[in-house]
Amino acid sequence: MRQLALILALCAAPLPALAHKVIAGVFASGDAIEGEIGFSNGTMATDTEVVVTDPNGVELGRATTDADGFFIYIPTAPVAHTFFADLGAGHVAEVTMPADDVAKIMGVAVQNTPAASPKPTPASEGVTVASLSDEERQAIAAAVRDEILPLRREMAAYREHNDLQTILGGIGYIFGLFGLGFYLAARRKLAG
Repeated sequence: MRQLALILALCAAPLPALAHKVIAGVFASGDAIEGEIGFSNGTMATDTEVVVTDPNGVELGRATTDADGFFIYIPTAPVAHTFFADLGAGHVAEVTMPADDVAKIMGVAVQNTPAASPKPTPASEGVTVASLSDEERQAIAAAVRDEILPLRREMAAYREHNDLQTILGGIGYIFGLFGLGFYLAARRKLAG
């Protein structure tokens, strides 16, 4: 009878909650900063307000995510930009773009960085690169972004479902069930 009660107690024990993590990323897109906010299970933060601040916490502006969790922000100062979004239920997205990257987007010279002139390599000598128009660059960036988006979501979902904690938890359950089986077999052997 005790064995049955023990088995029922183990079956009724609460299982760990399957949590999801917040994913946030920002990157340069022409003269703007483009970002993505969502969860590791593939759900994106739609119509979410994103607050942009400088390193001192002073608000620089706001943006809103679209149906795919993307937002666009045009920087006005060559300082580090931190993006915050409250996703509810204690989930907060926070990601920072360094001042050097913001300055490059704005076309402003990066300060406090020694200028290094690249040395030509034999492979690059005599090679000319055709310049692209802004429209062509934006079209290429949009095409690459659209192709990469499903891959990002799949990778995040895979990481969420196959992280080390989940694997170790599964191994722990297996050892626990074997231990319970050996315990019950030993009790029967001693009783009989």
